[in-house]
Amino acid sequence: MKHKILPFILISIFLFMLIKPNETFVGASEGLLLWYQIILPTLFPFMIITNLLIRTNTMVSFTKWLSPILCPLFSASSNGTFSILTGFLCGYPMGAKVTADLVKNGKISKNEAAYLLSFCNNTSPMFIMNYVILKTLKCDELLFPSLIILFISPILCSFLFRIYYLRKKPFFSQAVSSFSHPYFHFQLLDQTIMNSFEALTKVGGYIVLFSVLTTLLKEIPCTSSVWTICFLPSLEITTGIQMILKTNLPFSFSYICIMTLISFGGFCSIAQTKCMLEGTGLSIYSYTIEKLITAMVTSLLTLLYIHFLI
Repeated sequence: MKHKILPFILISIFLFMLIKPNETFVGASEGLLLWYQIILPTLFPFMIITNLLIRTNTMVSFTKWLSPILCPLFSASSNGTFSILTGFLCGYPMGAKVTADLVKNGKISKNEAAYLLSFCNNTSPMFIMNYVILKTLKCDELLFPSLIILFISPILCSFLFRIYYLRKKPFFSQAVSSFSHPYFHFQLLDQTIMNSFEALTKVGGYIVLFSVLTTLLKEIPCTSSVWTICFLPSLEITTGIQMILKTNLPFSFSYICIMTLISFGGFCSIAQTKCMLEGTGLSIYSYTIEKLITAMVTSLLTLLYIHFLI
């Protein structure tokens, strides 16, 4: 059955692109501009530096001050706390990229990586503050509540997910690799730059692809709320937020939908995460289910906030 559905979908998209060349061009242009103007300058420096921190063993100096707090709180190893920090502060797909690099370099186990991936690959706080709250919603009073909810949700879920992943013993008691002194050479820098370029090129490809797909699917005359509020916005987070606001729903309901989408990240971010995990053996299906659970927790917390505090 799957072998019949996939060719049908691909041929349908190809024909749709031929029928709607202008929409295809607009979607590709918007996706490419988003990648070039925002994603590339934002993530590229972070990818280089985080990769260097891992591969030169400088990461130990970076995490040693927070490890006494983060290790017991999240039941993570000292090396794993680096993934937690970048995942919460740098945004998609940096949490996945750093987690994958830690596994490939033997800094953490595959089981710990799966656990970390379940909660530490999140939307950037800068994106939430600048684009969502201040620029799109234009509601300053929602700034701190939104950040708190979007930070608390994955943290709460980490307590749930660790029940499964920590069945044997806590990660902070596991030493995957011994400490070695920091080292550096320019060949390592060259490799890091090329690795970061390759990763960002893949991310750009997915952004353009999902932008085109979203633009084309918007042309389908379907008024179902499942289609316009749930499916289409879930494809890509930036355009998805705009779609939700254009539905003319009550602001409280739109805010819940937007917070849920930010927590989930959209299928485009899942595709980006998948490309970051190549060669690690980590499951994208488990990650997707965990993101859906986190999104549900976020929607519940947002609903409680609106009901009791606004």
